[in-house]
Amino acid sequence: MATEVGVGMDPARPVTPDAGPSFRERMRERGIVSTILWPTVSLIAILLIWEWLSKTGRVDEIIVPAPTDIAEAFVDLVQETFFWEATWVTVQETVIGFGAGVLGAWILGTLIGVFRPFRLAFYPLVVVFQITPRVALAPVFLTWFGFGITSKIVMAATICFFPVLINVVLGLETVDRDARDLMRSFGASKWEEYRKLTLPSSLPAIFAGLKVAITLALIGAIVAEFVGATEGMGVLIKTFNFQLQVAEGFAVILALSIIGLILYGITEFLESKIVFWRGH
Repeated sequence: MATEVGVGMDPARPVTPDAGPSFRERMRERGIVSTILWPTVSLIAILLIWEWLSKTGRVDEIIVPAPTDIAEAFVDLVQETFFWEATWVTVQETVIGFGAGVLGAWILGTLIGVFRPFRLAFYPLVVVFQITPRVALAPVFLTWFGFGITSKIVMAATICFFPVLINVVLGLETVDRDARDLMRSFGASKWEEYRKLTLPSSLPAIFAGLKVAITLALIGAIVAEFVGATEGMGVLIKTFNFQLQVAEGFAVILALSIIGLILYGITEFLESKIVFWRGH
């Protein structure tokens, strides 16, 4: 029985069904599902085991409270004004310290990466400063800058400084030499070479350092608050632990984790918008 050919159809062209998602799209979707699914399953399993150990008395709740108790304490905390005041202080210290550390690291790293005499003069000193335990400097900063917010900002900037500096220098060193020679052959000035070639080429490495530095800045602010402060989330953790309100202390740590994830996510978002050519 002959097959009827519709109006406007080419009899010589075979009829094929609508193409579905390509193999690459299907694999990408599976990759996204796997990226979300497996960590979620693992987290749920850990929380269930943790809850069981705590509620059955195998782990003392004074030492490690149950996740449900921590969640309840977290819900209570977010309704308190003092919690948001402490959060605002810590976020200020983190963001300002991060900005100061990144600015200083970018300036010094650019000078080290671009000018060889500057590298020979200052890079060894930077390495010596890096291997010095920064936590040991917290009491020094407290003596110099007092118990206010300034000492916490300096501590946060100091801790996040070196990862950014190293990645700035590394990014400048990985610029394509042939592209650099080509720009120089066209008579480009050093500023034009830096603006149009060196800086864009080094941005992926710089953002890798920024994503590490933003979390270190938060750690630096909390460490400085532990050493000496009158306000901030570090003070809340110390206060709750001294009062044996362990669940509340864990709730503050949970809040710090959320803040760290938000700051990291913002940095990744900025990277996707600024270094938009990466991966293409």
